[in-house]
Amino acid sequence: MILMNEYLVISAIGEDRAGIINGLSQAASEANCNILDTRMTVLGGEFALIMLISGQPDDIAAAEALFPEIADQFHLTTILKRTKLRQLADIGYPYQVVVVSLDHPGIVREIAGFFSDRNINIEEMETGTYAAAHTGTAMFSLEMSVNVPANSAIASLKEAFVSFCDERNLDATIEPRR
Repeated sequence: MILMNEYLVISAIGEDRAGIINGLSQAASEANCNILDTRMTVLGGEFALIMLISGQPDDIAAAEALFPEIADQFHLTTILKRTKLRQLADIGYPYQVVVVSLDHPGIVREIAGFFSDRNINIEEMETGTYAAAHTGTAMFSLEMSVNVPANSAIASLKEAFVSFCDERNLDATIEPRR
């Protein structure tokens, strides 16, 4: 009897301290699971992680028991959720979006709205603020990966996005993701 792999997403947040990644990866290893994908960052003083692991059904069950123990050791709040891999039919054209502008409230909401209105899924996003060189002006940057449905007219999308950004004085690009 061949058992199919199962998948578990682990999200964790808590005060940043040394050893968290080691502890979480050790738990996956002890459960005989494979780490497929991970995103981790420190925001303010808080560590934040999301991780996808795979394994046989008994191994995923073992991981579900081990991760809360590790979370307690590092004072992390965790959420564990079983999932499945994305279906190929859900995959379209990957595009990279980059935006830079003066910082002001609402930029993320407006850009997210632009893509949501066109049924384009945002798959990854990273934003940040920084002081401009020489002037110290508060600047905003955004990088995101979007999944453009295969039936979308790419030229029209790019034209609409450039116009949208020009109206808001946002310096932006949308290019195929490599």
